[in-house]
Amino acid sequence: MKISAMFGGEKPVVSFEIFPPKPDLPLDTVFATLEELRDLKPAYISVTYGAGGSSSSRSIDIADKVKNVYGMETVAHLTCVGATRETIDAVLDRLQALGIENILALRGDPPTGEDAVVISDEGFCYAKDLIAHAKQRNFFSIAAAAYPEGHLECRDLDQDIEYLKIKVDQGVDLLVTQLFFDNAYFYSFRDKLARRGICCPMSAGIMPVLNAAQIKRITNLCGAAIPDELARIMARYGGLPAEMEKAGLDFACRQMQDLLDNKVDGIHLYTMNKARQTRIIMENLGLV
Repeated sequence: MKISAMFGGEKPVVSFEIFPPKPDLPLDTVFATLEELRDLKPAYISVTYGAGGSSSSRSIDIADKVKNVYGMETVAHLTCVGATRETIDAVLDRLQALGIENILALRGDPPTGEDAVVISDEGFCYAKDLIAHAKQRNFFSIAAAAYPEGHLECRDLDQDIEYLKIKVDQGVDLLVTQLFFDNAYFYSFRDKLARRGICCPMSAGIMPVLNAAQIKRITNLCGAAIPDELARIMARYGGLPAEMEKAGLDFACRQMQDLLDNKVDGIHLYTMNKARQTRIIMENLGLV
């Protein structure tokens, strides 16, 4: 099923994101996680690339397993950083041959250890160009990223929304937000999109805080604000792993419940490949 057909019902669409294991680890390590996540009945599971498009082949292998072995819908990430059109077309050909109908089209991050994004002379500069190219096939349903607090490279939120409007006009069926911890940013952003005439569904990207140091690194990279309540939780339990996980899961549940109460289109849970913790959240919210 295409993601374009998943939204518009009475219930919000709940989906998960997973990532490939490190190159020195076998894919079986993530397949065990998939078996547990399948029982939670997500609408779909998205599979990330590594930075700079690394691990793309392993990502497709995992997406294939999600779709064709475990019988779940999947969204395959596709980035254009460092990729030629020929390379991108080869990926699209493979996804199409596997019957994978959904992609999340992104510019992508620079490879690990590099600061600048390098665009191939024979590739695409921006996600909007990748979206337009993939849409020509009339096969894929396309998701794109949205940034409720603004993109780090474009801190003018109104300008960022104009760029987003271009992507949507190129054929985006779903927006998936970057992680955020303060729902006020999401609600304000949703209102701004509606006023701009951006009407496609939007899923709220939620990452449970299970490790304080990890979240500090991630927020430094993406610019997401840490609200005072969460900052106090991290300060109190940051050095106590079990207590931090429990408090972080509780915070995530309360954040997600507020989103559900406010009629969000969907919630996209960044699972960090943590099946047990994902189950706790889903069960606490009555979503499984």
